[in-house]
Amino acid sequence: MRQSNTYIIVYSAILTVVCAGVLAFASISLKDAQDANVALEQKGNILSTVTQIPEGVDVQAMYAKRIKGFVVNYQGDVVPNIEPAKVNVESEYKKKPEDRVLPVYEFLNEADPTKVEAVVLPVYGYGLWNNISGFVALESDFNTVRGVKFAHKGETPGLGARIETDEIQKRYIGKRIFDGSSTLVSIMMMKGEGLNYADDHHKVDGMSGATLTGKGVNNMLKDYFSCYKTYLTKNKQNTASL
Repeated sequence: MRQSNTYIIVYSAILTVVCAGVLAFASISLKDAQDANVALEQKGNILSTVTQIPEGVDVQAMYAKRIKGFVVNYQGDVVPNIEPAKVNVESEYKKKPEDRVLPVYEFLNEADPTKVEAVVLPVYGYGLWNNISGFVALESDFNTVRGVKFAHKGETPGLGARIETDEIQKRYIGKRIFDGSSTLVSIMMMKGEGLNYADDHHKVDGMSGATLTGKGVNNMLKDYFSCYKTYLTKNKQNTASL
């Protein structure tokens, strides 16, 4: 039996409203679980820059025991009453550097929680096609890279997207962001691939076919190391005086 146009239109409208309602209900119902998963993933990413997470370990418990978070400003001073996990780094990135609030995550010694083994700093920037982000862990000298964790939203698979791989991220381990005179130099991913930069504290091998993504990573690191510079310099000086 052929239905009238009015019937089809009304039926489609009702179906659309019902489906939209079901999707909205599901989204609201699952929001807490989704937020919890995002928070857990972030905790795992922070921990992975400083240590290997044993298989089957309770990431929440490990994070609670080993990580102390707080927020600093551009002047390197601690900003009270702000939870670092609630800082939207993407939103802060859109502000002038001197107006940003900057999360810091200290990695504490397991046996002596008063001892800081490393600090983890969130970074954010723009790659070839979309945003890139990550975490950089520095040793207790506030200079030497202990580990990095990069992520991207839309870099080219097999090219720029390689910034997420262990192969690329391991190249940053042991590099330094300050030179011998405590001048901020940052770390540069070089153009091309296949050269050995083991003797250069501030350069890493590049990614073939992904020069623009490499430049995005370089800009991201330089931008955020500059934001954290005063905080890092203060702590470098305090560490040197011990």
